[in-house]
Formats: sequence, structure tokens, C-alpha cells
Amino acid sequence: MSDPSQPLRPPPSSDDSLGGMSRRNVLATTAGVAAAASLLDGSPASAEELAGGGGSAPQGPDFADLSWLEGKPAETPGSTWGVPWGRGRFPGDQQFKLVGDDGADVPVQTWPLAYWPDGSLKWTGHAVGPDATAEHLTLSAGEPASPSTPVTVSESWKHIDIDTGVITARIAKWGTDLIKHVKRGDRTIVTCGHLVNITQAEAPDPETSSVTRERYTSKVEEVTVEQDGPVRAVVRVEGHHRKNEGGKKSWLPFTVRLYFYAGGESFRMVHNFIYDSDGSEAFIAGLGVRFKVALTDELYDRHVRFVGEGHGQLTEAVKGITGLRRNPGDAPRRAQIAGQALPDPSTWDQRVTARLHWIPTWGDYSLSQLTSEGFSIRKRTKAGHGWVPVDQGGRASGFGYLGGPWGGFAFGMKDFWQRHPTGLDIRDAHTDTATVTLWMWSPEAQPMDNRFYHDGMGQDTYEKQLDALDITYEDYEPGFGTPYGVARTTELQFWVTEATPSRERLGHMADVVRAQPQVIAPTEHMAAAGAFGGMFGPVDRSHPVKAEVEDSLDFFFDYYRSQQDERHWYGFWDYGDVMHSMDPDRQTWKYDVGGYAWDNSEISPDMWLWQAYLHSNRADVFRFAEAMTRKTSEVNVYHLGEWAGLGTRHGVQHWGDSSKQVRISNANYRRYFYYLTADERTGDLLHLLSDSEKTALVLDTGRKIRDPEDDYVPDPTALDISFGTSWAALAAAWLTEWERRGPDWEACREKVLGTMETIAAQPNGFAQGSAKYNMETRRYAIAQQPVVERSNLANAFGRIEICAELILTVDMPEFEADWLRYSRFYTASRQEQEAEYGGRFADLFLYAYARANAFVYLRTGDESQAEHAWHRFRNPIKSWEIFPDPDRQAEEVADTLNPSTWYWIATNEIAQWGQAAVQILAMAGDFVPDE
Repeated sequence: MSDPSQPLRPPPSSDDSLGGMSRRNVLATTAGVAAAASLLDGSPASAEELAGGGGSAPQGPDFADLSWLEGKPAETPGSTWGVPWGRGRFPGDQQFKLVGDDGADVPVQTWPLAYWPDGSLKWTGHAVGPDATAEHLTLSAGEPASPSTPVTVSESWKHIDIDTGVITARIAKWGTDLIKHVKRGDRTIVTCGHLVNITQAEAPDPETSSVTRERYTSKVEEVTVEQDGPVRAVVRVEGHHRKNEGGKKSWLPFTVRLYFYAGGESFRMVHNFIYDSDGSEAFIAGLGVRFKVALTDELYDRHVRFVGEGHGQLTEAVKGITGLRRNPGDAPRRAQIAGQALPDPSTWDQRVTARLHWIPTWGDYSLSQLTSEGFSIRKRTKAGHGWVPVDQGGRASGFGYLGGPWGGFAFGMKDFWQRHPTGLDIRDAHTDTATVTLWMWSPEAQPMDNRFYHDGMGQDTYEKQLDALDITYEDYEPGFGTPYGVARTTELQFWVTEATPSRERLGHMADVVRAQPQVIAPTEHMAAAGAFGGMFGPVDRSHPVKAEVEDSLDFFFDYYRSQQDERHWYGFWDYGDVMHSMDPDRQTWKYDVGGYAWDNSEISPDMWLWQAYLHSNRADVFRFAEAMTRKTSEVNVYHLGEWAGLGTRHGVQHWGDSSKQVRISNANYRRYFYYLTADERTGDLLHLLSDSEKTALVLDTGRKIRDPEDDYVPDPTALDISFGTSWAALAAAWLTEWERRGPDWEACREKVLGTMETIAAQPNGFAQGSAKYNMETRRYAIAQQPVVERSNLANAFGRIEICAELILTVDMPEFEADWLRYSRFYTASRQEQEAEYGGRFADLFLYAYARANAFVYLRTGDESQAEHAWHRFRNPIKSWEIFPDPDRQAEEVADTLNPSTWYWIATNEIAQWGQAAVQILAMAGDFVPDE
């Protein structure tokens, strides 16, 4: 048997012929695999032992060479990441040390992210502070170095104090403020950190002059310390937004996590809120985070900074002394621009000193990014007076600063221009206490309008809805296009500085806001450790065909990245998603045509992007996939209500389609980001999905196609859960909860093992298609008669990948045998399918599903399967599928609304083709055809 930890080293070859093996030979081969597995890993007899799966033989590397995603950062507030390990390599309580390329120990904090069934570490989370400045790092077993100033957490009945050694933050356990204050030494610089919301009951209408708006602020309800050092501390704050007047009305539940690193002068905030309205009665007119900033410097020593595009900056003071009719002198002018304390006014030209009181003080500054293409800055002296335009630009960094020589506050929001309409506000900087607000939804924009986009057009029966589906591809149903329960997460970064940072450093701080410095493990380590099934490898252009495939992978990603920019796939709810299909007549994407608009993870573009990153280690691919995960895991998914755990099918609005399914909320899509970054918010989402099969009790996904005479009532002991799109998503969620040892891990282990066993026990195994699932026994009922259920999409939502990982994780020979048999015949001829199973399979995406044949080769050594994978992959049979082309290029189009490029593609196709390309290159690369 091949070593699962070394997916790029093919097993011994086999003399079996292409695709047409008899069932007897298939079973004989897979039985040999199972026997080898028993010799290597042991042959468990009980369910508990079965869950133990892998044996004691260490697998994969015992160290990890690490680097930075975008290269060594000039500024880092700290970094958190995940590293995979082979089964049995390290015990669950293993300590790790980190060493820089200069040989110096780097303080590191480690915690388990996931375990193999035998209790050994599968993934570990790690954190370093701002003192981790080495370009390359090596992680290995050993005693970690301790930080010189560890972050500490102390707790009382009313608050939690976090001390990084540089700043101290007090987090309240109740009330309006999340952060009571942040001190630097004995100076209290920041106070009253809280959330703000402006809401109106009336629908947005520019013609309406009188609109009543209500103001809400955060109400803290629960505070939990999730990590307490020594390198990283994490505090989770939960609550609602409560109406300011009266105090009883509340909405928009939030979860905010605050991150602190040892020796750091900054803290990070990950802000999430859930939209708990149907969109017809409450319209968000503003949503933000607000702080008070103490100011004691002279007005001419109070500095305001905004970083625009790149490192370009607005450099101003509350009381400017440059550009005056009288020159105060070179030294004070240079100092003010540099952000340094001005010399005593007695040393200036006294014509200026004597008239300082005549120079206006500018207390209010506002930067608004209302579209992805433009921001504007304005300022005024104080409330009640007119605004003066300052300047405009394209895409602001989302970073600002207010302070002086006594200390200051720097602040920023990730994806600022991409998530428009956004804003940064400074108020009352001419007083002792200024207010800084970061607007996630700017009140200068029209209020958020989440109402459904049409009136139903008379679709009041299932028959009419199915007929409409046939023309617009939209699955409409009254009451189903609701945003109630969708969510959005925003990342923010704050610094409490000793003094005003230099221009150069401010630019680097803005870069941190744009993209948190991220430590990564290389492709070779990830694959060798069996991460995500290990079905990927490094870029390989050693053969002309491989080079053409690699070039195509690059072309397709680069094209989607350019389309995002050319078509402006940006906005608060939209950023991170891509469109589903193109309109060749208008030469645009079908943004307004039903199910052809926003893709909403249809056919797994999330997995294509993450596998493309694992294959290439390209930073731009990582960031694109990161944005997609943030969007699709939050906006596509319901987090409240009876549909919690379900996602919404592709459509004009992200929540508009009536098809709500686990294949869209799919844990397969979230696991990559969680394990690569150890992101706690994504961990919350994965836990939410761990019992999402219960949604089948409240929503019948087959309701529109059932016989009208079928009086269907959901039965928890006999639920319709297919072996394809539904089970693949559920199995990923169950496995993740199990390996993370989440609150429901034991039940999820039973669900994983029970469904694996009972799928394999079906008369036709996976080809049976579906069976009745029993929520009480956590197993499928065994069908009496063999059938073959045709499903074009059965493998399109992560089933190939999760089955590979389950086979590496759980020693269940019957399951592996059935999956390998099914994979062989899925892409075989119809005659072979009928001879083997008594029926034929579906015929879409066969060229992409051939990656499962490469996995068969990896597990059995059957070279015919590697050759067959390449043959299918390089010879698609549908006209719209992706054919080999060494000269791909996009057409320049000048007569669209904006100049654009055009290349006919569908997201369905590239999502599957991209995964096949990465996996076949890795698992069957030695069998590339000489075309």
C-alpha cells in the first residue's frame, strides 16, 4: 500500500488494464489494500478501536520549514497559523520550539487544532509576537522559548485585563463598552471602545426628506477568555446592539474577538454580526466601531494621518502652521510634517507666535469610500460649521491615525475599499477627547437594502416556480428570499503608539491592515503530512503537457482576478464572491439572470482556489481564497433560525434562492482557511455545521418534485440524505468536529463511522445514491435492492476530497474498497458501468472527476488508472468543457461599460477543472501523456 503521507511517491505498478477491470479483480485489488492497511495500522475489531484508525508508525516530516506568505513583513503585530502533521508523528501533548534563520529561538505559543483518531496531532496552531522578525523559521519538537514580556490575563467579576508588556487593555463583562480603556504605561490613551449602529424603519429612498433614524450601541452579554498567553491572548465578547433611548429594543447579535500578542502595542478585532431581520422593516444606515482618544498635546502637535493608495498619505495637524502668510521657521514646519513635537513657540518667528489664536483648528476629519473606485476626504473646524473638501482618490487603505508626541491611536479596517461603503471618522480632535469611528457601513451612503428584488411575478405554486426555473434558472418561492440569519465578519487592527509614527512606518502599518502578515508551511510539507488528503503537490513544468496545465491554472486564476476588478465584484455583501455564468451578447456576466448570477460556492470554486494555493503557494491566490471563504461562509449561510446551518443556492441575491442546502454551507470549503490560519471565527462556523443534518426535519429539499399525493412528513429515523452532495458536506463537518474534539465530537465520530459503514454495505455502495438516514442510530438503512442513482453533481461538492481524507484517517477496508470501485467505474464506459452495477452513471464533469481515478492509482498501484485519469482529463466530451490549449488568451473589449477582457468560461467548469488539474498533476504526474 502507498504511504498516505507521501502522496507524490507512487506505489508499485500494476499490470491491470484500463478501466475495464472486472468486479472480482477490483475487489481483489482493494482487498489487498485493506490487508496491507491491517498490517501497517492494525485491524480494529470494535467501533472504538476502529475509530482509532491509524497505527503507531510515524508518518510525514518531523519539522516544518516556514516562511511568510508575502515575504518578510516590515511591520507585524504578530501572526497565527496552522501546521499539519502525519498520523502518529507527534503525541497530543507535544511541545514545539521555533528557531529563526539566524539560529535564535523565537517565542512561540502552540495549541492543538486537530487530532488523528489515535490521539496524535493532526494540526497544530501556532502564534508569534511582533518580535518574530526572521525571514524563515523552523518549527520542531522541543521546549519553546518564553517571550521576554509575556502577555498576561487577569480577571475580576466585572472586567478582564490584558497586559502585553507594552499596553494594557481592560475588557468589560457587561455594559456598552467592549473595551473600557487601553493604557500605555501610566497614560490612558483609548477609552470607551464600543459598537454603533444607525437604523431606519423606512425603505431607502433619496426622494424622502424626513426619515427617522434610531441609534443603537453594543450591549455586552457574555465575555470568555479563549487563550491567555504567553504569546497570544484571545477574548470573545458577545452581545446585541441595543437602542440608545429606552434600552429595551435590541437586534444585530454580535461576536467580537480581541487578539493581543506579547510585546505588542497593537490589538486586533474580528467583528461579526448576524442580520436578524427579513430586510423589509429595518434598514441599516450605519454600522461601526467607535473609540474615544485622549489628547493632551498642543493643537499644533496633534497629527491626523490617512493612508490612501499605496503609501501615499494625508499629513495634517489640527492646527496647521504650514502655508501661512508668515513663516514660523524651518524647524517647526519640518517637525509638524514629520509628526514630531514642535520647538517651543518662543523660538518661532514671533509674527506667527503672536497670532496662533487666529489659525483655525480642524477638529473633524472624514474619509468616505462609497464605491470601490473612489474615496473623498473632507474636514471642518467643528460641529455646526461647513465641511471643506480636502482631496479625493481611488482606493484608500482603510488606515488612519490621530495623536501626537504624547501618544496616539492608529486604526484600520481590512478590505476597506473592497467592502464599500466604508468610512473613517475623526471628531472633536480640537478637544481633550476625540472620537474615532470606523464605519463598516458608512452613514454617508444610502441605507442597506436587503429586500427581495422582485415581487414573485405570480409564482404562487410549485408548478409555476419550476416553470420559471426553466427560463431564469432561479428557484423562487415566496418567503424564502430572506436575509434573516446571514452574517458578515470584518477584521480591524488598532495600535496605541508611544508617539506619532514616521511616514515610512505608517505606510507599513497600512500594509498590515490590508493583509495580516501570515506564516505558511510550504506545499511539500503540507502534502507529505497528508493535509486535506494530500492530493496536491508543488508546481511542475518539467514536461510540455504539465507546463500547459500549469499555464492554464495560472491563466484561469489571473482571469478571474481581472474579472473581479473589471466587473467590480465588490461591496459589503458581495466582496469575495464571483459570478456563475457569462452573457456573450452583452459581453458581461449574468449578474441579473436568476441562478446565473452570484455563484455562492456552486460546484466548489472555494476548493479550486484553496487547492490552487496549496499547489502554488501564491500569495494572491491565498488572499482571493481568503476573501471568498469570509464571504461564502458568512453571507451564503444562515446562522440563526430554523435554517441555521444551511446555505443558499446561486442567484441574483446571495440569500434569494429558495434552495437551501448543506452543499452550500459545506464544511469542505471552510476547513482550508481554518486549518491554515487557526481562525476562531471559522471554527465557530464549522461547529455550527456539525449537526446541520437536523435541518432536514424543518425543510424538505425535495418538496417541489415530490408526487402531489405524497404526504411527506420528515421522520428523524428515515431522512432523505443522499450519499453525494449532502453526505459529502455533512461528513466533512462531522470529521472536523471529531478531529477538533469539539463539544459534539463523540456523536460526530459515530456519524462518520456509521455512515461510512452503511454506505459501503449498500447493495451498490456509493452507486446506490441514497438511503434513509436514522438520526438516532447515526446510520443509513440498508436497501434491499441494488439501484444506480444518476447524479451529475455527486462528486462536485467535495466528496472526492473528503473520501480521500477519510480513507487516510479511518481504517475501514470495506469503505475504501467500495469508494475505489465506484471511482474506477464512474468515468468508465456506459457498457462497463452497466456490466458492473446494472445501470449507468451521469456524464457531466467526467474529465474533472477523473481525479478520483488518480487516487485509485495512488492507493492500488494500478497504472491503468493513472493513465485513464490523464486520458479523461485531456479529452473532455462536452462542448463547454475545458479543452487543452497552450495559447489561451483573453480578448480585449473596448465597447463594454468599462474596458474589459473576454474569455468564454463558466465557474462550474473552472472550479472542477482546477481541482482535477492540481490533483492529477500530483497523484499521476509520472504518467503524463506525450501529446
